[in-house]
This record gives sequence, structure tokens and C-alpha cells, in this order.
Amino acid sequence: MCGRYASFRDAQDLADDLAVADIADDARLLPPSWNVAPTDPVRIVVERPRRIDGKNTGEITRSLRVARWGLVPSWAKDPGVGARMINARSESLLEKSAFAKPLGVRRCLLPADGYFEWRKLELPPGAPAKAKVPKQPYWIHPDDGDVAALAGLYEFWRDRSKADDDPDRWLVSATVITTAASDDLERIHDRMPVVLPRAAWDAWLDPAVGADEAMAVVTGPQVGMATVPVGDAVGSVQNNRPSLIEPDPDPRDPDVVATGGA
Repeated sequence: MCGRYASFRDAQDLADDLAVADIADDARLLPPSWNVAPTDPVRIVVERPRRIDGKNTGEITRSLRVARWGLVPSWAKDPGVGARMINARSESLLEKSAFAKPLGVRRCLLPADGYFEWRKLELPPGAPAKAKVPKQPYWIHPDDGDVAALAGLYEFWRDRSKADDDPDRWLVSATVITTAASDDLERIHDRMPVVLPRAAWDAWLDPAVGADEAMAVVTGPQVGMATVPVGDAVGSVQNNRPSLIEPDPDPRDPDVVATGGA
């Protein structure tokens, strides 16, 4: 799964890097985070028609917007279900009602600098059988230092308890698509987010691309990733600082997983 990631690049830098034409005010003002957690506000890149006279009838524009991490289906009675939908398994996108429609019409990229995953370790000799399993957190990021464009889906949910003219009546939410871990990352965890290469961004975001074509994109080539063991501080959502991605000088993992660059 992907349950924590970092996104600390400046909004304008992301816009330049991802060929974004329009940056929403809330996306520009969203502060950097080294410990993005479920239900946090996150930046997403989408392609949608510009609104003219209250209708989406303008030209298709690539924009940087804000969504809540954890997809809330349009038919959900309670937005709280989003906390359980931070990830969408690529293998079942077409089968799950919450993801099938967005796959065809509401795809996005979640720009990140990398993500965190925890590797389960062996219990030390003599430890009780029910002892807590030790884990080593890893910072996993593109090995070339480029932005990590996480493939995602987004959705709109209407709060019918609010008036039509209430700006908070609509909730925009998003989920990160995951897949089986690559050979070099499966030693850390059996799942990983889909990180799309630059060559796939346009097709993934293009609203004219249908669900079947989108599946070919999400199951295609991905970006090579580098892994760095880091300290336990990232395990608490209260911690949010640049030092979270610094290498652990004394990792507890006896067999550190090293892939890609530094």
C-alpha cells in the first residue's frame, strides 16, 4: 500500500515540471509536507474543461488543484469512507464501483517527492512469540531525483446538507493507485504506488482516453526508485520536517535494501 508520502516542492515548480497551465489558489498556498497522511489535503494534477458561465464548456486545461486524500464515491452517504480508500488496487479498478467510473473519466496525478514504506523484520532471538514485530521505515523516491507522479483517481462528493450556494458543498477527494511491488522493492513491501514516467503523463490525464486504454497506461512501465532507510519519526503524523527523509545512521534492518541512486 501507500500510506505516507512527501510533497514539498513549490507549486510553481510543479506547474513548470508538469506543464500545468492553471494553479488553484488553495494549491498554491498548500504548505510543503514531509509526512502526508490519509485525509490530508494534497495537490492533484487534472485535465478538465474550463468553466464558462457555470458550466464546464471551455477548452481542456491542465490544472493543479487540491483534494482530500481518500476517495469518497459520489454515492457515499458519509465522507468518512474516504479514510478507507486512500489506495486503489490496479488489478481490480474495473471491478470496484468506487473506482471504475473515475478510471474512465476522472484520472489525476498526485505529485510527490517520494513515499514511505515499512519493512517487517525478524523478531530478535528469544523474543516472545507475541512480541511486536520490528519494522524499518524506508524513504523511496525516483532514482533520478525527478518528481514522482503517482497515478490516481479523483471524485466529487456533494454534501446535500449544505445550501446550493455554499462553497463547501462539494468535496474533491483522490486515491493513489497501487500495484504489485517490482522485484527490487518487494523485499520491503509487496505493494507499491504506480509512479508514471513522463511519457505516460499526457495519456493518463487525457479525458478522451477511455478506461481500457487507461489500464494499459497504469500497467505499463514505471519509474525506477531508490531506497533509503530512515528513522522512526516518520511513523507519527505529528512529525513533519525535512529530516524525516534523511538516512538513518544506524538502521535496525540487518539487511538494508538498496536500489537505484542515493
